[in-house]
Amino acid sequence: MSLADRVKQRRLELGLTQTDVAEKAGITQQSWASIEDGKTLKPRNIVGMADALKCEPAWLMNGGTFVPVSEVNTRRIPLINYVQAGALATKPAIEAMDGSFEYVLTDMDWSQYTFALKIVGDSMEPDFKAGDVIVVDPEIEPAPGEFVVAKNGEHEATFKKYRPTFFSEGKQHFELVPLNNDYPTMASSDHAIKIIGTMVEHRIYRRKR
Repeated sequence: MSLADRVKQRRLELGLTQTDVAEKAGITQQSWASIEDGKTLKPRNIVGMADALKCEPAWLMNGGTFVPVSEVNTRRIPLINYVQAGALATKPAIEAMDGSFEYVLTDMDWSQYTFALKIVGDSMEPDFKAGDVIVVDPEIEPAPGEFVVAKNGEHEATFKKYRPTFFSEGKQHFELVPLNNDYPTMASSDHAIKIIGTMVEHRIYRRKR
């Protein structure tokens, strides 16, 4: 059974239309139809599709024994704001922060300090748009070209691409690079920047028209 077959079969089992599941997954109906037709073999938002179909992303991609999402070992990741993320530069434990949280679910084995952040602004367009949600693990060291959440001396955190530059006096210097050229690049040699965590998941949600 192919990815297309599994996607269509599961959608029909749930009694949903392509429009229904596409909206839940954050993609267009045309994109969903392309997946069921076998034209798209590696969907970008496989996690969102699995959420819409109430199944594991791994089962959608690879097949095998179907396990309902209710039986998957999922955990809740707190969805925090940029000010709260900035506080993690000095207070790494989510539980130490005041206030209640919304949560997102994941079946990945990220660290206990992992958090989710909803993108605001347009500095990381076109790849990351306002309203997208990223999952960030502070225990993972970034590799060149990966995306990080960092504190740049202000109260709030920032989300940018990580680019190491030079090594000096036992310290790795780096730049935080926006994908939108209208915004400046920040260098750790010029600013007090602290990496908070590395992005490990990117979730795209359909925008209301």
